[in-house]
Amino acid sequence: MLLGLRTALYPAPDLARAKAWYEQVTGVKPYFDQPFYVGFAVGGFELGLVPDATPGESGASPLWGVADARAVFARLLELGATQLEPVTDVGEGIKVAAVRDPFGNRLGIIENPHFNASDVR
Repeated sequence: MLLGLRTALYPAPDLARAKAWYEQVTGVKPYFDQPFYVGFAVGGFELGLVPDATPGESGASPLWGVADARAVFARLLELGATQLEPVTDVGEGIKVAAVRDPFGNRLGIIENPHFNASDVR
């Protein structure tokens, strides 16, 4: 059975550049930093960078939780991402958006006032 999101992997052929960009996006330094993989601990989950994979917008589409979707979306664009899906209110106070990171990957965000961190296991 699935227990919940643990890790979202992002292809990063230019690992050094991707690591620097995601340090700015997450606000944390990687806890695991090797030439074959870089892992960031983000709110109890892992954002992983894999150098030997091909970037793209298709495939898995994790949504990373944020407190303010509009502010984070604007910040991602300032950091060099490009808009894929603008911030959209999908109902009940939930807002989603997506950008293409500078490496060609889809990065989705969600502002969900119903998310309960104590449910994470």
